[in-house]
Amino acid sequence: MTQVKAFFNAGQYYLAMITPPPFDADLLRRYDRPGPRYTSYPTAPQFSGQFSETNLLEVIKRSNEDPIPRPLSIYVHVPFCASPCFYCGCNRIITRDEKRGEKYLEDLRKEVAMVAPLFESDREVMQLHFGGGTPNFLSPTQLGEFMRFLLQHFHFSHSENRDISIEIDPRCVKPDDIAALAAMGFNRASLGVQDFDPDVQEAVNRIQSVEETLAVIKACRDSGFKSVNVDLIYGLPKQTLTGFGKTLDTVIEARPDRIAVYSYAHMPQLFKPQRQLDETQLPSAETKLSLLQLAIEKLSQAGYCYIGMDHFALPEDELAIAQERGDLHRNFMGYTTHADSDLIGLGVSSISHIGESFSQNPRDLPSWEATVESGHLPIWRGMNLSEDDVIRADLIQRWMCQGEIDIAKFEERHDIYFNEYFGEDLKKLQSLAEDGLVTLSPTHLKATSRGRLLLRIIAACFDAYLKPSATVLQFSKTI
Repeated sequence: MTQVKAFFNAGQYYLAMITPPPFDADLLRRYDRPGPRYTSYPTAPQFSGQFSETNLLEVIKRSNEDPIPRPLSIYVHVPFCASPCFYCGCNRIITRDEKRGEKYLEDLRKEVAMVAPLFESDREVMQLHFGGGTPNFLSPTQLGEFMRFLLQHFHFSHSENRDISIEIDPRCVKPDDIAALAAMGFNRASLGVQDFDPDVQEAVNRIQSVEETLAVIKACRDSGFKSVNVDLIYGLPKQTLTGFGKTLDTVIEARPDRIAVYSYAHMPQLFKPQRQLDETQLPSAETKLSLLQLAIEKLSQAGYCYIGMDHFALPEDELAIAQERGDLHRNFMGYTTHADSDLIGLGVSSISHIGESFSQNPRDLPSWEATVESGHLPIWRGMNLSEDDVIRADLIQRWMCQGEIDIAKFEERHDIYFNEYFGEDLKKLQSLAEDGLVTLSPTHLKATSRGRLLLRIIAACFDAYLKPSATVLQFSKTI
């Protein structure tokens, strides 16, 4: 059922149409394929070890020489966690030794001191995000000192649109810490919850009370944070419709601005912590579908807009507004409002997107430390995008964010004939069109309401790196 809500933002009135995507269990079951989530195109498995420090220096030089250089976004990876969550597939290091955090910050400062002078001093930083791991493994004092170091080496924007965000484990933070973060300039927070059901928490080794989580959300509000996100996961061991429904109700009552509802992908062959889980306790495929359906129904009824790929936002949130305006962006940090910027990744495993290139730091801490301490940029792999990569990246980016391509504008932007250039790719869409997921007219390629939950399946039709016989890749799954 469609809801219409009016709200006021940045001096303008908006009408938001909240239309939940139709839930078709049979359709989702048929398209339950492993595949990329398209936080980049080409995806990270296509990066090559042939991409070197020299290549990155050349790319940065070209980006500085653009007539109007892009603003900057910075991602800082903090890999440390005090305890393991058994579902986790992130790049993290389990330790309670606070000295490791200080040593890591020393090397981060060395990396910043090498990277920052490579960019023209007038290029503004519009976005900074601390991810992990557990960024608040670092104390407020440590984070404050590092923030001051970043401010000394980069030119941060003073715009109201500037975003400084951090991922927070509510089990490891006090309300006073949130006030300290706000004083440093942080204005967005993302909280890991996953599920409040005690049986689920015990099964995944993450005991986290409702009270401590709500206290952190309140502290963020009291400290003036303009946005709070909560992460949930469905498909975990011992999850039930009743238990997950209670979690959803609790989160909805707290009214975070954004909610991400991720699908758990059980891949113990890739992620060792998952070997600690009892596979017999995982919900069946049918139950997992029902958990997703429950989340969509409850969040839509509560007034959240479906943004795409697991993400929901209140209609007055900047993500929903950006999607309405057509300038929503998707990258390694997820959905963001800062579309036209160069992304600088700092720390172990971080990925940069400078100009028409991707580059990634070493995934293991010793390699990253050794390279930084030797005075070299820590480049493990990357790639320069071809003209075809750039064209397809633009299409997939717009598709994942808007679910629609204006063919005439796309042709003008890239000087191509759409139907000719993507002739073979459009043939792959035929079966999806027959299933009612997508429509193609002379003017637009558009996802239907039925196709909104399967945007990445449709995007995969335009992925030149996937085998023609199948739109699959060893990543996470649809459900």
